[in-house]
Amino acid sequence: MEDVTSSSLSRPTGAPLINRPNVVAVGTIVWLGSEVMFFAGLFAIYFTLRGTSPELWAGETSVLNVPLAATITVILVLSSVTAQFGVFAAERHQARRTGWKPSQWGMIEWFWLSYILGAIFVVGQSYEYAILVSEHVSLSSNAYGSAFYITTGFHGLHVIGGLIAMLFTIGRAYAAKNFGRKEATTTIVVSYYWHFVDVVWIGLFLIIYFLR
Repeated sequence: MEDVTSSSLSRPTGAPLINRPNVVAVGTIVWLGSEVMFFAGLFAIYFTLRGTSPELWAGETSVLNVPLAATITVILVLSSVTAQFGVFAAERHQARRTGWKPSQWGMIEWFWLSYILGAIFVVGQSYEYAILVSEHVSLSSNAYGSAFYITTGFHGLHVIGGLIAMLFTIGRAYAAKNFGRKEATTTIVVSYYWHFVDVVWIGLFLIIYFLR
């Protein structure tokens, strides 16, 4: 009897190979689509409250620390850039550095740098919260306080979630005997999330600190 291989059963001879999209990546993109709707709702809440209390907004926004917010925004944007360099390293299956130069860094080094920058953003945002509370702007003070803390607070929680995901990705890279496709996919998926968080913050920054 003629020996039939599993590959010949799976596709006809001469048929082209089909490159199916990665299920994890597609699932992440779909989930981020739902996150877009979530933040769209937060933006709607902010604009609704702002539209009903323009005088309140004019007074309360004067206490915002724009230089501090701009600084942590730049830091978050840079963390997205370094995360993407980590993706480039993961795509060439380079988990660790081969030298001290940034061009020789692997995914782990780039993601550690992204983690540090993201943590600085969280610390900076916490410091801003402390300043605002000292100026009597709190979650329960008025409509502006509620809108500000709800929108930026939920974003901050997403940033913390991204930092946890980065630690998981770094740990998985350390544990892997051979850094391969699975580890690279995890890196790419986490970068999708981190870029999304970055873009959302840029929108929040422009709306809260410039559209007063």
